[in-house]
Amino acid sequence: METIIKGIYENGKVTLIGTPPVHSRTEVTVTFPEKVASPLKKRQAGALRGRIHMSDDFNEPLDDLKEYM
Repeated sequence: METIIKGIYENGKVTLIGTPPVHSRTEVTVTFPEKVASPLKKRQAGALRGRIHMSDDFNEPLDDLKEYM
């Protein structure tokens, strides 16, 4: 059975945030998540202007749902 417990690695030591469910000496495996820093692009307002069109009857009831109304 595997149990995941978060911890903080600092100055060569791992401090666990939770309490492990074991009471005796146990082998553990520590993995470090790979952080991929992707730079966020600043979005430009109005970038899709002219590319999206909504029909004039967008808010009208659908014919398929007439029997439910």
